[in-house]
Amino acid sequence: MEKTTTMARLTAKNAIVPGLALATIVAIAAKLLGTLVPSLGGATIAILLGIVLGNTIFRQAYLGAGTKFAESKLLEVSVVLLGLTVTFQTIGQIGLRGGIFVLMMMTTVILAAYGIGRKLGFGEKMALMMAGGNAVCGSSAIGAIAPAIDADDADKGQIITLVNLLGTVMMLTLPFLGMTLLGKNSLATSALLGGTLQSVGQVVAGASLVNAHTVQFAMLFKIMRIIMLVVVVYLFTRKVQGGRPQSAGATAPHKFKLPLQWYVLGFLILCVMNSAVTLPVFLGTGAHWLSGWCETIALAAIGLRLDFARFIKEGPKFMLYALAVGGVQTIAALSYIYLLGI
Repeated sequence: MEKTTTMARLTAKNAIVPGLALATIVAIAAKLLGTLVPSLGGATIAILLGIVLGNTIFRQAYLGAGTKFAESKLLEVSVVLLGLTVTFQTIGQIGLRGGIFVLMMMTTVILAAYGIGRKLGFGEKMALMMAGGNAVCGSSAIGAIAPAIDADDADKGQIITLVNLLGTVMMLTLPFLGMTLLGKNSLATSALLGGTLQSVGQVVAGASLVNAHTVQFAMLFKIMRIIMLVVVVYLFTRKVQGGRPQSAGATAPHKFKLPLQWYVLGFLILCVMNSAVTLPVFLGTGAHWLSGWCETIALAAIGLRLDFARFIKEGPKFMLYALAVGGVQTIAALSYIYLLGI
């Protein structure tokens, strides 16, 4: 019996290898192409390249186990490692008004994205993933939220694709909009970019189109959004669990369950540790590097797994959803920057 179990585990591990290897190769290719097209970046190219290859050449069923592993587990690892790249102290540098701006933006985006999604006919879980992905940190946030609310893998892949495409469009347009409307106020431009763009890579790439000073402060706004990931996952989980009907007369003993998923707790623990003590620089640098690679491989896997025919079938509704959420983000950011005098 024990020998049979061991063989089954080895078979399962071997089944992961082809799909995981393919996702890694696609990620490496995307990183290389990203150096040639830095305005897009490796993460965005990874998901686009994965979509093309996954819907043409690599449609074999045996790749599924490995790409699913990369999509789920590597995104979770990426979330944990982010905890070593941020500290609570860095948030103080954007000031009280900056902190209020981020909280107002996140609240507005979550409510708007959820409300618009439900009005357009998307399910609660898809609307929550769209809300979290746009309000917090793109793919990493969706990767943290999806398993916490028991979201469908196909739905998760579609929302991640949609959020990345929206983020790419905003990354290429917001820097120029900011320079046009906000002039030389680099803090305001940083708030616009750091408070709206979906992923860390998009914030850096977009802010780089302005200047180095904007990159630094845009990242501070972004870091506060990342730290709020723990709160968002907890609230979304409570919302979904609170809506589940309870069986009448159920007498099953209550089973203790952690209030957050392991990777979100891991993120929080590492963030607290990083804030409380001075860790070696190489830990933060290494965590940032490894987190970036885990996310890129996961995005490549998501692209490889995406059923493009299904995505196109829902295309007009998806595009309307993205444009509506992007419009709300942009208008809200500019309005709050003006009201708060940033």
